[in-house]
Amino acid sequence: MNHLRRNRRHGKIRSRMVGTAARPRACVYRSIKGLEVQIIDDAKGVTLVSARKIADGKTNKTAIATQLGLDLAKSAQEKGISVIVFDRGGYRYHGRVKALAEAMREGGLKF
Repeated sequence: MNHLRRNRRHGKIRSRMVGTAARPRACVYRSIKGLEVQIIDDAKGVTLVSARKIADGKTNKTAIATQLGLDLAKSAQEKGISVIVFDRGGYRYHGRVKALAEAMREGGLKF
């Protein structure tokens, strides 16, 4: 049932959100063990930067999300991307998603 609610929220978010060349969209996918983020130019349909981390059972998942956000921000800055639109994928802005977003901001991305 939760996945149905998430899909509905995600549909509402995506109806209003579009990534352009000037402001690409950072799309988040959260699984049980991992987290994946892609920075996408929707006008061209191209993934510009992507990053993924999977928990190994020893490290806290929130810490992994923070590290992923910093790595993604560094990769994006190397490609000349500094301003994005944050698509949380229908997930609540809480926990790993919030840690990821704050780390991306800390790494220099603006949204």
